[in-house]
Amino acid sequence: MLAIVDLGIGNIGSVAKALDYLKVKYQIIVNPNDLSKASKIVLPGVGSFAEAVTRLDLSGFRSALLESVYMRNTPILGICVGMQLLSLFGTEGGDSKGLGFINAYVDKIDDFNGRLVIPHMGWNELSSIDHPLFRNVHKDACFYFVHSYAMQISDKAESNLEVIYTDYEQPVVAFVAKNHIYGAQFHPEKSQQPGLTFLRNFVELC
Repeated sequence: MLAIVDLGIGNIGSVAKALDYLKVKYQIIVNPNDLSKASKIVLPGVGSFAEAVTRLDLSGFRSALLESVYMRNTPILGICVGMQLLSLFGTEGGDSKGLGFINAYVDKIDDFNGRLVIPHMGWNELSSIDHPLFRNVHKDACFYFVHSYAMQISDKAESNLEVIYTDYEQPVVAFVAKNHIYGAQFHPEKSQQPGLTFLRNFVELC
């Protein structure tokens, strides 16, 4: 069963609609106990990192996700703030502790003293699509982004961590992968055919 975690902050409807289009069976999970039945997990999120962490803790999903991903090796795909939650901590709204799956932190995108518009919003190419989740995606494909904060990879990043960037007058982390843990800063559910292909690959390959 593919589980979509509902923290009450995600674009659940858009993700569900994309999976419906792909004819993928899924279940929207509001009770963390039900996560034990999942064969794959999608963790969407929009808005503030701090608010997402608060909901993660109050709902009981933090411990359920840690158990699923660490103990049962359940594949997980974090989307937007859901990807950011995979990191050690984030600074938006004050320092907040993430899930710690990725040795990274989340901080505001540099606006170069007001010269660059924040949030980063719109369509961007990626530095590479050299990963199985981008199978059958054209190398010049664009994906849709909308965010003001981004993952910052630690200098002590794990050797098995794969990182793909987009360019917003600076390298911005767009995708991470470590074993069965994946994160997309872009919104695949809003990225038309390239995004749908990406989602299908997660369902079929993971």
